[in-house]
Amino acid sequence: MISAMKVSRSLRKLGDQIEDLTESRESHVLRTVGWVSAGVTAIALGLIVGREIRQRYKFNRRTPYDFYAHSGDQVQDVDFGVGI
Repeated sequence: MISAMKVSRSLRKLGDQIEDLTESRESHVLRTVGWVSAGVTAIALGLIVGREIRQRYKFNRRTPYDFYAHSGDQVQDVDFGVGI
């Protein structure tokens, strides 16, 4: 009977240790996933903001050649400038 109690206690301790180990692994995995998702979000925001800044910079630095680049092209849609 005493040996059965010792085995029971040791099994309980082993179960508690395994439980603690899985909880620490789960928290480690969750922490890693959180950091990765935060990094991906920061990269995505950086790309979006950078693209917008670049487009605005290029728009403000237009030359006369940019304004009249397609002035002599034959366009199929003539309706927009005629006043219809």
